[in-house]
Amino acid sequence: MRAKSKVIKADDTGYAWESVSREEYKGDRSCYKGVHRCSLLGEKADEQQLNFQTRYFEVEPGGYTSFEYHRHPHSVVIIRGSGTVILGNDLHKLHLHDVIYVTPNTLHQFHADRGEPLGFICVVDRYRDRPVLADEEYTARKIQSSEVLEKIRR
Repeated sequence: MRAKSKVIKADDTGYAWESVSREEYKGDRSCYKGVHRCSLLGEKADEQQLNFQTRYFEVEPGGYTSFEYHRHPHSVVIIRGSGTVILGNDLHKLHLHDVIYVTPNTLHQFHADRGEPLGFICVVDRYRDRPVLADEEYTARKIQSSEVLEKIRR
């Protein structure tokens, strides 16, 4: 099948797209709170030429992603709301249009802790390793910041 260029239209809110389903963030719901994902590009048969996947994640107010690390890098662009990200031993406040680069093996977690949803586009390699949830022992070896340790949610 020859792939065709296309446009995937957003709805009136700009945070949902026609023919793209909103899914649970991960199968294991115990490691995150209030997160959904939309796979925008790179997963369908007609998009196999892409070497990457483009996804939209939305974290509900008070929610957070899993506290994890992996060998692949990824890039993130905030397109809705504000929040905080843990990147290793550092906390960073996030605002609309901020761009985040998560290097390989960096512990990270996104929080919608500003009373509004946090929505972001995330681009990753199509072929990549699976994320690893950081357990207490690994976290104790890698994180020295008391502020970060208090922020981590599991």
